Amino acid sequence: MSQPQAAVGAAVPRVDARLRVTGRTKYAGDNNPDGVVHAVIVDSSVGRGRVTGIDARAAEAQTGVVKVISHLNAPRLPHREPGFPPGEALRPFQDDRVRFFGQPVAVVVATTLEVAQHAASLVEVSYDAQPPSTDIGTADPADDPETYARGDADRALEAADVKLDLAYRMARNHHNPMEPAGTVAHWEGDRLTLWEKTQHVQGTAETMAAEFGMPPDDIRVISPAVGGAFGSGGRTWVHTSIAALAAREVKRPVKLVLTRRQTYFGVGYRPAYEYDLRLGSDRRGRLTASMHDVRTESSRYERHSEDVLAAGRMLYSTPNVRQVYGHVPLDVNTPTWMRGPGYSSGAFCVETAMDELAHELGLDPIELRLRNEPAADESTHLPFSTRRLRDCYRAGAREFGWHRRNPEPRSMRDGDWLIGMGMAAGVYDTARSEAQASVRLDADGTALVQSATSDMGPGTATSMTQVAADALGLTMRQVTFRLGDSDLPLAPGHHGSRTMASVGSAVQDGCDKLRRQAITLAVEDEDSPLYGVDPADVVVRGGRLYVKDDPTRGETYRLLLARNDRTHLEALGTYAGAPESERFSFYAYAATFAEVAVDARLGLVRVRRMVGVYDAARIINPRLADSQAIGAMTGGIGQALLEHTVTDHRDGRIVNANLADYLVPTHADMPEMKAIYIEGKDFEADPIGVKGLGEIVIVGVAPAIANAVFNATGRRIRHLPITAEALL
Repeated sequence: MSQPQAAVGAAVPRVDARLRVTGRTKYAGDNNPDGVVHAVIVDSSVGRGRVTGIDARAAEAQTGVVKVISHLNAPRLPHREPGFPPGEALRPFQDDRVRFFGQPVAVVVATTLEVAQHAASLVEVSYDAQPPSTDIGTADPADDPETYARGDADRALEAADVKLDLAYRMARNHHNPMEPAGTVAHWEGDRLTLWEKTQHVQGTAETMAAEFGMPPDDIRVISPAVGGAFGSGGRTWVHTSIAALAAREVKRPVKLVLTRRQTYFGVGYRPAYEYDLRLGSDRRGRLTASMHDVRTESSRYERHSEDVLAAGRMLYSTPNVRQVYGHVPLDVNTPTWMRGPGYSSGAFCVETAMDELAHELGLDPIELRLRNEPAADESTHLPFSTRRLRDCYRAGAREFGWHRRNPEPRSMRDGDWLIGMGMAAGVYDTARSEAQASVRLDADGTALVQSATSDMGPGTATSMTQVAADALGLTMRQVTFRLGDSDLPLAPGHHGSRTMASVGSAVQDGCDKLRRQAITLAVEDEDSPLYGVDPADVVVRGGRLYVKDDPTRGETYRLLLARNDRTHLEALGTYAGAPESERFSFYAYAATFAEVAVDARLGLVRVRRMVGVYDAARIINPRLADSQAIGAMTGGIGQALLEHTVTDHRDGRIVNANLADYLVPTHADMPEMKAIYIEGKDFEADPIGVKGLGEIVIVGVAPAIANAVFNATGRRIRHLPITAEALL
């Protein structure tokens, strides 16, 4: 039988903490195979048109330049079946079309990075340029919107006692992780090895196999550590194909790392949104209707969708709902997922609208939400597996001191600062996917657990080690978890908050199987102290198997394997993922509380403190969970107050494509923060009872801040980010 909880639930440090803080962790760009050369991309300086000429003679004349590759001399890539695998639609140097500003039009390969950079600056490209369309506010959406409806929203809204008609605008955001995107590509015959910054090593292998017309088994992708990604590494981008193509052409390993500026054009972003929302309620605050009309930017060559409308369908009881989600094709690179994708954008609109409705009705914002708590998921007619949002409200209000909030705007001051308090709810889908994990117990009593998952910061290796240690009855020091290699057992992409539920369940299954193997071996071994014991009565702890009611009767894994001449035991753990037909509606929930101070004369906003309360079921490691929550609150401050990609619509150039002009929160912007987790497990969701945490912790942060700004100033700002100019 399994052990009393020892590692799971404990706030243990990261198993790789020392490697990371001493700089010994190896990221993609740190790999230098023998003979490696460097590649630098030449970006398009127009936002739309065609390349009419490329003069690379000055670049090629530089000492150390190996080759300049463009559509003029690049090999033709094989035909790729549309839609498989899902991945980058933009292919490197296959035609002369320019689809967006910053698109790669050539790559320079040289013996040193400095030579490659200089030579890239010497490549002269001429264009037949056309005016690009890059402004979501002036372009037309595509004529095939996604729609959802229940009830009769038009009639219900017309009959509503209270009506709100609100228009929200959210700026594009970029990820800006510490580690920029990069690839080291190395061909050995027909086999390709990629050291890659990616959140999905096996997904990258599949995409590159389709790109080059080769079996996925001939591609190995290695990514044991990711220096932050927030979604930007969730798919394979064109620079990976460029590195592999260049390496094959020059017959040497090629390293290609994007500059900070190039990441703004090269690896996606959270798209800009225009979200018009109409709400209707009775005079007691019960919602009767909602209508959502959303437009989002996307590229012309590829469509990106995310679940921005989910909260409006199921977060509150609303009998009549109509939703329209339209894509606006623009001459831009394709957006992608960014932390809390879809949900964090949608929550800003829904949750500030709820706050506005509460103010209109003279109700406390929490009371309004409680009056609209649904009994089941009204979008699917399924019961919730768990829904402890009421508990989140209560715990957050108590910890935050919500009773001290004055509902009258501009009523609380601290000298020249206007003080406001706000809150918002959050929700995020509980995703689960098929996964595998191999488990090996060696004769020395140590275990190796492996899966092709990733770690972009949440501490995957640590949490999986905790699960494995408890299941095997070992200490954490006796377990090693290996990840980030496409040759390892199957794992889903490390995004969408699915890793712990999916890979963790596979680890649990594999370790349970192996532990039972060892117990069976012992109880059937005539020389074992456990011979003849009912397997159900055998406990494993500290690497020792013993009888539950007689701890003196037992033996260690090491003695058992040695006596039976076993070098090891092994098992493959599996998890099937979510079933095709769900019996429950699975979500994680949050309630975020924020206090802000706004300078009455300058309009400057400072977040003073924040409390986040989460219903995310079983918490494997509170220390890692706190890291996720505090990081997400910080990211939410950026979304609410700072982050805003600025585009020059004349040519599609991103004006602030750097960390000097694209503002992100710093330590000085981080207030007092606290995370609280509602105790509980959800074994309907998965065998280990967890829900994803990494996304839900940011959903609701921006609207909580916006609602606090309204409480402080009386100004309702419906555009993100909230700037000083908007408050003056």
